[in-house]
Amino acid sequence: MGSSRKERGWAMAVLAECPMGHRRQSIRSKRCMSKNGKRGGADLEKAKRSGKVKYWIAYRLPGGKQRFEKLTGERATSIEYARDGEAKRKVQKRENRIFDIKPEVKMTFKELSEWYLGLEMVKGKAYFRTVQYNLASFNKVFGETIVRDIKAEALEEYQAKRKALGLSHSYIDQEIGAARGMINKALDNDLVGGDTIQVFKKVKKLLKRNSNARDKIISLEQFKALLESQRLPFHTRGILATAFYTGMRRGEILFLTWPKVDMRNRAIRLEARDTKDGEARMIPICDELYEVLRIIPRAIHDDHVFLYRGKPVRDIRAGLKEACEDVGISYGRSVQDGFVFHDLRHCFNIYMRKAAAAESVIMRMTGHSSREMFDRHNRVDEEDMK
Repeated sequence: MGSSRKERGWAMAVLAECPMGHRRQSIRSKRCMSKNGKRGGADLEKAKRSGKVKYWIAYRLPGGKQRFEKLTGERATSIEYARDGEAKRKVQKRENRIFDIKPEVKMTFKELSEWYLGLEMVKGKAYFRTVQYNLASFNKVFGETIVRDIKAEALEEYQAKRKALGLSHSYIDQEIGAARGMINKALDNDLVGGDTIQVFKKVKKLLKRNSNARDKIISLEQFKALLESQRLPFHTRGILATAFYTGMRRGEILFLTWPKVDMRNRAIRLEARDTKDGEARMIPICDELYEVLRIIPRAIHDDHVFLYRGKPVRDIRAGLKEACEDVGISYGRSVQDGFVFHDLRHCFNIYMRKAAAAESVIMRMTGHSSREMFDRHNRVDEEDMK
């Protein structure tokens, strides 16, 4: 919706929307205003009489930010209704209750989630399914709660309950992070106020900096035993092989689609929107991984590489745990010397370095954006020192 330079200066006013150019302007205007600010367009007075003009209320929020509220429904073309709305806003502003008009006053967390997940820029992200899943968990607790009524104490209680269920600190932080990201976007779109975002900012992360750095490495023999385990599901085998031979992140693998897998030139090509750091990458497909990918059947209804019962794979922990038990590998983040899926990314870094690959090449393939993050996956072991 366009607006003139004069419009940005209105503190409190009723504006008319031209039915042709859809530009907001003073209700005193007799003819529609063009983009260059000159009047000479459609007859605004005639459009008002025929009920074709819709009205807006303009006012400033505390801090000076201009807000435009469009009238909707059957009364959208009523100047009397618009003036009543303007009077109500003046009273709210005089009584310092201007934030009472924010949608968060009556919008539930579930309704805000539906708005956020419906945005095209959100649906286009590679980790959309993860965000969707995280917000679904959040909605089970806060779905019917009015957004403005969610307090920091309730979020901290949510953290404690999720922790009691045995979920990792990183996973709980991911859930809170998804909700915080949504609230940030809502703030940018004037759906919530500053007080609401401050509530989510007050909640501290459970995972301390570098506290989840992993040292676990499995040998080539152990990895091959895992792949050959009779208790490892077929769809999980390809996911493990992709992680071990490419160093790709879990989300990058689970959301991988066949158009991004170039079997002829033996390369996986990720677009910027597919990666955590927002940078496109090319990862070579080695002989071992090629043989694994070659026998995976391609579905007609879905481009995802890894499917289970016709749907994209979401979680592989159960199958991986059984396979680890089968071949004698301790499994679990809380288990002494326990192995978890993310350790395969760590293994890729180590074995690439042992194969004398340049660190810059390894970082380019894994998508490590900083030296600090790379070093967390590149530990020196006893074999290196010997």
